Amino acid sequence: MITSKFQILVLAKQVPDTRNVEKDAMKEDGTINRAALPTIFNPDDLKALEMALEVKDRIQGARVTVVTMGPARAADIIRESLYRGADDGIVISDRKFAGSDTLATSYALATALKKFDNIKLVFSGRQAIDGDTAQVGPQTAEKLNMPQITYCETLEEVTEDSIVVKRRLDNGCETVKSHFPLLLTVHGNAADCRPRNAVRVISNKKVCSLSEAKERNLDINSLPDNIRTKIQEWTADDINADPSRLGFAGSPTKVKNIENVVLSKKENITLTDNENDIDILMKELIKSHIIG
Repeated sequence: MITSKFQILVLAKQVPDTRNVEKDAMKEDGTINRAALPTIFNPDDLKALEMALEVKDRIQGARVTVVTMGPARAADIIRESLYRGADDGIVISDRKFAGSDTLATSYALATALKKFDNIKLVFSGRQAIDGDTAQVGPQTAEKLNMPQITYCETLEEVTEDSIVVKRRLDNGCETVKSHFPLLLTVHGNAADCRPRNAVRVISNKKVCSLSEAKERNLDINSLPDNIRTKIQEWTADDINADPSRLGFAGSPTKVKNIENVVLSKKENITLTDNENDIDILMKELIKSHIIG
């Protein structure tokens, strides 16, 4: 068990930058060709990190650990989190996780989180830009039998026993209070994450995971504790996961078809201040079922 007086976990994901999707972005089996796309820190997860750090600022002794599941290079977002105020991080990485859908991903994350003791809060972005399902956070909460608040936008109050947040709904906002433990998903309208801290960048720039140490031909056990222990790397065996619930085997979601959608330029209508032009436009909008 990993124990802290007030343990805060942030579920974060390194995602392909979907602003630069090319024809090679998808494989034939329907999975993302991550090697063909640059990667970034999932935007909603950065918002979740900020809310977690806000709690840390208000609760003495609180500790923020970032947990990410993915390839070894996902350690990049752990370092980015350290630069902004997180205390440490864990990369859950194993070939057995390849091809996981939201069900298999949430199972792996929930299994890993069970290794922590005294969890107070788990934060997650509302959704990831490479899937837009908004399912992993809620599914993880269900598997942990943990209450959840979704679409969180603002941290209102927090004590060592409870938290008050404002959540964004279609028709307005709702203020909710809950006791711990609790999982929260953070809305994209929440506050942006604080910038990197120069002192933290200097002190954490050499921090690396076990896989990264091997790539650099470093003996990780010979590194100072402040570098060696900041990023842990867990495999499926380390979290005692059932292989049948991981990867393709544990993913009931299957991609049936992939289609490239090309947006073409449509006709333009130039309007004057003539009332007849306005009348023609309104009729066209109604005929196209855009309004009315």
